[in-house]
Order: sequence, then structure tokens, then C-alpha cells
Amino acid sequence: MKTFKGRVVTPGTSKAEALVSHGGLNTLASFQKALQFGDKTSKCSDQNNEDLYGKPMAGKALCLPQTIGSTTGGLVLYTACSMGRQPACMLFANHIDSLAAAGAILANIWLDGISMPVVDSLGEEFLAYVKDGMQITIDDEGIVTVI
Repeated sequence: MKTFKGRVVTPGTSKAEALVSHGGLNTLASFQKALQFGDKTSKCSDQNNEDLYGKPMAGKALCLPQTIGSTTGGLVLYTACSMGRQPACMLFANHIDSLAAAGAILANIWLDGISMPVVDSLGEEFLAYVKDGMQITIDDEGIVTVI
């Protein structure tokens, strides 16, 4: 068991199974099939992300360095939340980019009953430590516990 302290971007608590990407998450490419074709498990459709491709992202603790890709990133995250196809939480090793932050924050404010806590600045040690399937718990203060 190890704990990491990050910065809370959107508040909340969460307990979920880790899903880890060591490369940047292209939000549009990753969520495209889930949003367009009704995949409720949000299997990653980004063929360029070998860590996540084909794996369900909905309800997982998505651990990643950062997001990459187009300017639609924030809208894609917001839409995934509005459809109930979002990760349980998003945990960034690096600082979150403004587009991903916008999507998460708008979902947190505008969507009643939707929760997707986001913590960033967890550091490279976090991403090196966490593995797929580990249990992740987040508290209100941005403390992330990995078991």
C-alpha cells in the first residue's frame, strides 16, 4: 500500500480498480465509439494507446500522465459524464491540461448526481507504482491510496 498527495481539480471520493496509461490519453479517439455507438463500458477506441486500447474505461480509476489531442477534449469528457460512461475518477501524474480540466469541472457543476473526482500533480512515482487492477481510493483532500 502506498499513498500519494495531489491537487484536487474536481472534488469527491472514489474507490475503483486502476486502469493505467503510460502515454497521453487522446480523449476524442478513446471515447469516440462509446459516445457514438452506445458502448456503455467505454472501451478505449484509440488504437495508438497500447495500454488502454480495447479495455473498458467506465467505472475505472483512470491513471495517466496527461491528456492529448484535439480541442474537443473537454467536451468529450463532459459528454461521457452526461451519458454515465465516465471513469470513476481521473488521476494525473502531471498537471491537468485546461481542456480536460474544463470538461471535468463543467460536468461537476452542471450535471446533478454525476461524480468524477479528478486529482492531478501526483508525480511520476505514482504512475510508475500503480498497475492495472490495483485498488485506488481517493479522499476529499486529494490523498490517493493504492493497494
